[in-house]
Amino acid sequence: MKLAEAFVQAAERLTADGAFQGVEVVAAKARRHGRETALTLVVDHPDGVGIALCERISARINQTLEAFEDPYTLEVESPGLDRPLVNLADFARFAGQRVKIVTGVAIMGAKTHRGVLLGVRGENVMLDARGGELPIPHRLISSANVEYDIRADLKRAKEEKK
Repeated sequence: MKLAEAFVQAAERLTADGAFQGVEVVAAKARRHGRETALTLVVDHPDGVGIALCERISARINQTLEAFEDPYTLEVESPGLDRPLVNLADFARFAGQRVKIVTGVAIMGAKTHRGVLLGVRGENVMLDARGGELPIPHRLISSANVEYDIRADLKRAKEEKK
């Protein structure tokens, strides 16, 4: 087994490990970077992702990979404010959020679509875009992420102060 394969398997096992209850693996990427392999694990948790959680996950992954002599670097990180949306469950979970979706082929004359995520219908991601409701087949999506709006947060904070 190669280092990259072992890394992906270790990442997948995290969700079943009771010590990491609630952890969601958003992405696990391995790529060659010179003589070493750069491993990146993006995780999410309902209570947020802090440094302590990243350290615990990193220690578990390193423990699994210690049998390999290949040099590697490991980064464990949160999905951030512009969280990537990967599977249909992500699109359902983040309904109501502003998103950016990039498709591999043009839909309605464009490959980049922004709007409010309405959820999922069958295999389609539903987006409330400028022209109305837009169904986007999940299989055509190259990338998608939540678009964080700091102005909305500042406005909400200002209203809560009052």
